[in-house]
Amino acid sequence: MKNLIQFFIRYSIFFLFLLLETTAFLLIVHNTGYQRIVLLSSANSIAARMYQVSGSVIDFFKLKQANIKLNEENADLRNQIVELQNELGRIRNQQNDTTYIPAENDLQYIPAKIINNSTNKYKNYITINKGKRDGIMPGMGVIATDGVVGIVKTVSEKFAVIIPILNPEISINSKFKSNNYIGPVEWQGKDYRFANLMDIARHVHVNKGDSIITSGLTSVFPEGIPVGTVEEFSLGENDAYYNIQLRLAVNFRTLSYVRVIRNNNRPEWESLENTANDNPN
Repeated sequence: MKNLIQFFIRYSIFFLFLLLETTAFLLIVHNTGYQRIVLLSSANSIAARMYQVSGSVIDFFKLKQANIKLNEENADLRNQIVELQNELGRIRNQQNDTTYIPAENDLQYIPAKIINNSTNKYKNYITINKGKRDGIMPGMGVIATDGVVGIVKTVSEKFAVIIPILNPEISINSKFKSNNYIGPVEWQGKDYRFANLMDIARHVHVNKGDSIITSGLTSVFPEGIPVGTVEEFSLGENDAYYNIQLRLAVNFRTLSYVRVIRNNNRPEWESLENTANDNPN
């Protein structure tokens, strides 16, 4: 208590000055209309700014839940499209319409969130929060809103690990959207934004900006999923094939949500092909 009294005595002049300044300020604001308006206007501006900042913070935390919901809704819409296509195919088959071929027969899309992701390694991997109990199995294709992501490698009950395009262990069977020429897309282990389109012969007409999509010639991805666009290409005088660099459709640095493709025809498809390979004659 003694120290507190000594403190006030020591700084009594400062506290007196502060009291007089506050009293003068209140008298001016109370008795002068202009100063009162200025003060109220400043206070309202500060309060509005605080409300804006707090609103932005709240919206930021709500954005995560909104993205999860949006990813689930996109997967539901794709599943509904597939169901409608399948139903249309059954109706046309009943009518003996042999010209109709379903674009995405018996596909299902499972939404998932990325919980671990690397882009700066030679062999990158992605972990998602869905697994066996959600219907995910090794070998399934994985896409995002912008295009192809990769292929499921291993699965546990609750989680799955994906090999993305950013890993030289896999290649994505792709083709030019404009002319249907086919070639595998492979990553060279350098920049996460780019990969290479391989085995494109010199007689093929290539342009910068050409769209590359999945070919649909495997059971992993349906036809037409974006893979990337031609960024640059070269062809030496004695080269049989182009050197083509693609800018990938998916930005793996900002990737948060994906959809896993379940092809219900895959077991029959692969079993038939394996049988054919085992019995070439």
